[in-house]
Amino acid sequence: MKKRIFALFLSALLLSTVLCACGDAKTEEEANGFGSDGTSSSGEPVNGGELVVGISQDLGDSLDPYQMVAAGTKEVLFNVYEGLVKPDSSGNYVCAVASDYDVSEDGLTYTFTLRENVLFHNGDTVSAEDVLYSFETCAATSVEADLVAALSAVQNISAEGNQVVITLSEPNAAFICHVGMVHIVPADYADQATAPVGTGPFKFVSRSVQESLVVEKFAEYWGTPAYLDKVTFKIFEDPNALMSALSAGSVDMANHLTIDQVDAIGGDFVCLEGTMNLVQALYLNNAVEPFSNEKVRQAMSHAVDVDAILELTSAGYGAKLGTSIYPSFGKYFDESLVGYYEYDVEKAKALLAEAGYPDGFSMKITIPSNYTPHMNVGEVIAEQLSQVGIKATIEPVEWETWLTDVYAGRNFDSTVIGFTANTLYAGALLNRFMSDNESNMINYNNPEYDALMKQAAASTDDAEQTALYKEAAALLTTTAANIYVQDMADFLLIKSGVEGYQFYPMYVMDLATVHYVQ
Repeated sequence: MKKRIFALFLSALLLSTVLCACGDAKTEEEANGFGSDGTSSSGEPVNGGELVVGISQDLGDSLDPYQMVAAGTKEVLFNVYEGLVKPDSSGNYVCAVASDYDVSEDGLTYTFTLRENVLFHNGDTVSAEDVLYSFETCAATSVEADLVAALSAVQNISAEGNQVVITLSEPNAAFICHVGMVHIVPADYADQATAPVGTGPFKFVSRSVQESLVVEKFAEYWGTPAYLDKVTFKIFEDPNALMSALSAGSVDMANHLTIDQVDAIGGDFVCLEGTMNLVQALYLNNAVEPFSNEKVRQAMSHAVDVDAILELTSAGYGAKLGTSIYPSFGKYFDESLVGYYEYDVEKAKALLAEAGYPDGFSMKITIPSNYTPHMNVGEVIAEQLSQVGIKATIEPVEWETWLTDVYAGRNFDSTVIGFTANTLYAGALLNRFMSDNESNMINYNNPEYDALMKQAAASTDDAEQTALYKEAAALLTTTAANIYVQDMADFLLIKSGVEGYQFYPMYVMDLATVHYVQ
């Protein structure tokens, strides 16, 4: 029966390949209509208009920039918050609330000059005191363990007129990336969790839990203003409801779609393809038997056919991974790790027998049900594992349950999910697997890995640091900490006549450049 279900699943997905709407769509550059100079390639940009964007998860309990946990929340609020610097669509860090900055020759002192007359969304002018407050509050309250660790090296921070001077106890080559994660907020403002105030191109208007979040253009924005007057992020935790809304035309844009979802939508949409900039894997709880056994994890790695997963779930789209670094990380990505574990059923069976599980075992794969791509991949993995005697049961759960039980509680066998990063430095993806890291959901505990990561963090030589991070990433692969799958293709549908969307090399949805054309 299982083989018959899998065959039907295969036939349906292969059929979707033939019907792929994206194959007939314009190229990304043509469809975006967005040139390198920021102008439209197919028509004049229109100032004004509203957009409804469909998103697949609610935004969590808090909109406070230092309390945001879910990548989807950070993705949306990128439009509201800014730091002294912020990433652009090429992954470079450019000045934002700061007009410029200098770094001393010894790498210990950063001097930021604030822009004149930058306004918060409440109309107040940003002051150096607000910046000091933001850094101090972030250091004391942020849930980002990596960011807190970086800020712990701040020996002194002070304001001198319109300049903020930060002195570190030791050089940190990635410090400017962390500066970009410190969102500047008004000093002593108490309602960030429910009514956020930032400096970005859009300002918060309202939120209905599990329904929507509304932002509008901030007319007094210091930089190039947004085109759109209003954006409504409408929440669809039921993928079928999102598909119905797209088909009915009540949603103008939706991203993180599967190729099946794209194929199912008719109407006047353009399909854009990027990558999701995340590491999708079957994450294993290394503290739970049998996943505490390295040979079991290696056996599972040989039992999973990533090429088949990509063909079955996304018509071959997506970038294969063999590591916890995705390709957009450039110099840190080691392509040789992609094929480290060849698909080999007999080798997988032999390793299971050596580990003491000749007949396999039973396990659960707990997946947030609102993420169709992860559910689809989980189903294929379960079928593949069955070929070596591992009986995997899919356990769909709501997103909030996954966050509480799996991510925070670490109460799980395995899960299919994707981890991303807010900054383009390797530690943003690799630190979570250090034994003492609060985000080490899989309970990976390897003294050699910890030592490599600490050595990399302390290095001030870029080449040496890069090599150490690559060595650490390779150790995750060779010990099969996780069963790596892909950086998923990111299909986005956007209503015809709306242009300017840009993909970032990190998990960001920037709507400041999106516009209608005439």
